[in-house]
Amino acid sequence: MPGTFSYHFDTPAYKGTVTIPTGLFIGGAFVDGSDRSTIDVVNPANGKLVTKVCEATVQDVDIAVKAARDAVASSWGLNASGAQRGELLNKLAALMEAAKDELSALEALDNGKTFTWAKTVDVDFSIQTIKYYAGWADKITGQTIEGTFPALLMFAWKIAPALATGNAIVLKPSEFTPLTALRMCALIQEAGFPPGVVNVVTGYGHTVGAAISSHMGIDKIAFTGSTLMGRKIMEAAAKSNLKPVTLELGGKSPNIIFDDADLENAVEWAAHGLYWNHGAACCAGSRIFVQSGIYDAFLEKFTERSKSIRIGDPFSSDVDQGPMSSEAQFNRIMGYIDSGKEQGATVHIGGDRFGNEGYYINPTIFTNTRPDMKIVQEEIFGPVGVLIKFDDEDDVIRQANDTLYGLAAGVFSQDINRAIRTAHRLQAGTAWVNCFNHFRANVPFGGYKQSGIGREMGEYALHHYTNVKSVHINLGHRM
Repeated sequence: MPGTFSYHFDTPAYKGTVTIPTGLFIGGAFVDGSDRSTIDVVNPANGKLVTKVCEATVQDVDIAVKAARDAVASSWGLNASGAQRGELLNKLAALMEAAKDELSALEALDNGKTFTWAKTVDVDFSIQTIKYYAGWADKITGQTIEGTFPALLMFAWKIAPALATGNAIVLKPSEFTPLTALRMCALIQEAGFPPGVVNVVTGYGHTVGAAISSHMGIDKIAFTGSTLMGRKIMEAAAKSNLKPVTLELGGKSPNIIFDDADLENAVEWAAHGLYWNHGAACCAGSRIFVQSGIYDAFLEKFTERSKSIRIGDPFSSDVDQGPMSSEAQFNRIMGYIDSGKEQGATVHIGGDRFGNEGYYINPTIFTNTRPDMKIVQEEIFGPVGVLIKFDDEDDVIRQANDTLYGLAAGVFSQDINRAIRTAHRLQAGTAWVNCFNHFRANVPFGGYKQSGIGREMGEYALHHYTNVKSVHINLGHRM
């Protein structure tokens, strides 16, 4: 049987010991993988091994799918009322509230984000999401799903609407950040969900992820990740049982600053839009368009704001930005920075690593870019942004929409008519006006174009986890 591992946190932000199961979570119990192989979990702050967790195989996916389908047939789905499902979700939210510090500490350890951000944003928002869908549970019905996502917030966005609608879940978290998902399994177990309703298989995308995507026993897929992987999942789903998919994919979101914007406000929100979660956000405002009349003033203030970002141990209370989540992601980001330099863009600030240990990157701003550059067109998923000057509204709309993506966008202007007009012309699933990266559990989130299919959150998400059936009954009328 798999064991647990305990990690003692002795930091200014949190002091305590967190115990985490290291096994797969299948059929309501923690179990070893079929091959008894493991995955290394590395602390991105120093590159050192934290623990090893069980690695799932294709055979384990089969076992998890059977457990999920058995749960729907016996104790879940139509066999559990909406009121019961809502009660369990509310109990899970209460357990998460009690374990808020533990979950926040694991997010910081696993993902590299700061403890403060994890606690005040990710964990709080995850709890709000669970509670929101608990309220929907007795108002809808559903079937069976699967999901793959990186950390706690994505975990909550996926499981909450799925469980509210009576689905059973087979979930593959990122192999880089599995700890929070495993800790959540213990809370799900404690909350009293029937065995098999939630199953977590930690493993690699090319084995476990591929098996899930093509599995004939899985009726629906929900995925958060790169556009490249989204294409592969969609193809596998089509080739198997033509299962429907919802995809929350990449972005290269424009943030538009007009001449009449409140400059101080725009600078603060632009920094939040680009650097939140160390830039590892699919909706990051990484293309900052500034109108020519305030370009120089904005650049000066945004430079000062970027230089003020404090980098270091994510558990320090005076740190704003932690490390990237893995060595692979660190190398990928540095590769994009090198590409920008090679293609002739100007590194205004940053462009290098921070310190000699861990996967830290200094906040980076490129200027003097061209639309065809990789740093302008491709998602970087790190603290790297480009600053682009524009002349007028038509000019910036053309540039902003010149992308394969369409996840989010920001508009800063004190002319509300222009702000709303611009928001409507932008090809993006979410448009923020005079703010950025601002979420609510009851507001849908998703993208246009190659940023995805379907929507997370709000009532819209529920429709992805239900099947509509029409039943026609003849009450005795003859032909």
